[in-house]
Amino acid sequence: ARRFAAQLVNGFELERPSLAAFALSADASTLAPIAGDPSPAALFSRQILALGQPGDVLLTLSTSGDSSRIVDAIQAAQERDMRIIALTGIEGGTVAELLGPEDIHLCAPADRTARIQELHLLILHCLCDGIDCLLLGVED
Repeated sequence: ARRFAAQLVNGFELERPSLAAFALSADASTLAPIAGDPSPAALFSRQILALGQPGDVLLTLSTSGDSSRIVDAIQAAQERDMRIIALTGIEGGTVAELLGPEDIHLCAPADRTARIQELHLLILHCLCDGIDCLLLGVED
């Protein structure tokens, strides 16, 4: 997630203007346990509720599709009228069930964590390439 956010901000293979992006897992202070926080699963959703705007895009990565942090993040994004791109594996789990018709589900056709993560990296690189091509009018 951090690498993808960096590639959106800094560019991928082509020079282009920076895009606003950040990884919810990047800020150690934000992720530090807060006294009285009833749910560690809310670490991502709290950030989305604080920072997410209608029309923003939440991109999630979950090999199983059943991560409680990702499920809570998707629900928070839906509350904020955000679009969701979910990368999963196996069958997509709970994440697949939560997605709406405007959302995008990219399910890696594998059930081993390592293979799913490798496919997720390929998908993220393809997304970066596609974004660059769309923004710059380049056909590859």
